[in-house]
Amino acid sequence: MPQVTLTVNGQSHTAEVEGRTLLVELLREKLRLTGTHVGCDTSQCGACVVHVNGESVKSCTTLAVMCDGASVTTIEGLAKPDGTLHPMQEAFREYHALQCGFCTPGMVMSAIDLVQKNPQGLTEQQIREGLEGNLCRCTGYHNIVKAIAAAAEVMHGRRSEIARAAE
Repeated sequence: MPQVTLTVNGQSHTAEVEGRTLLVELLREKLRLTGTHVGCDTSQCGACVVHVNGESVKSCTTLAVMCDGASVTTIEGLAKPDGTLHPMQEAFREYHALQCGFCTPGMVMSAIDLVQKNPQGLTEQQIREGLEGNLCRCTGYHNIVKAIAAAAEVMHGRRSEIARAAE
C-alpha cells in the first residue's frame, strides 16, 4: 500500500493507505479527527471541507495520496493551543450561525477561505454566492452570512456593512 506523509494541524503524520482512500477517511478513521463530517460523499454538501495547502478542498472527493507532502488544516486545527477560537469560530458562536452543527465545520472552513481570498471585503451577495457549495438544512443562512461578515471584519481589521447592520 502507498504511504502518505502530510502535516495535519501542524503535526506530521505518516500512514499507509489504499490508493482509493479518501482524505476524509484518512482524517476521520486513521487520525481520529472527527470534526470533518461526511454528509453526501458526492461533493454536494460541503460538510467535509478542509484546507489543503491553504485552499478549501472537499475531502470526500480528494484522494489521500494526492495530499502526500501537503499541509492540511481541519476544524480541530483552528483554535489556538490555549483554546482561543479562530475569529470565524467565534463569530459563528456569537451570531448563532449554527443549529444542529453538522454543516458547521465545513461551513467555517469554507468561510475562512472565502474571507482570505477577498481582502477587499465582501458583500452579502458575495458571501451567499461563496457558500453555494455548502448546504445547511437548519439556519436559512441569515446568521451564517452575518457571522462571516463579522469575522471578515476581525480578520481584515475593518468594519463591514453587514456587521454594522447586525448590531
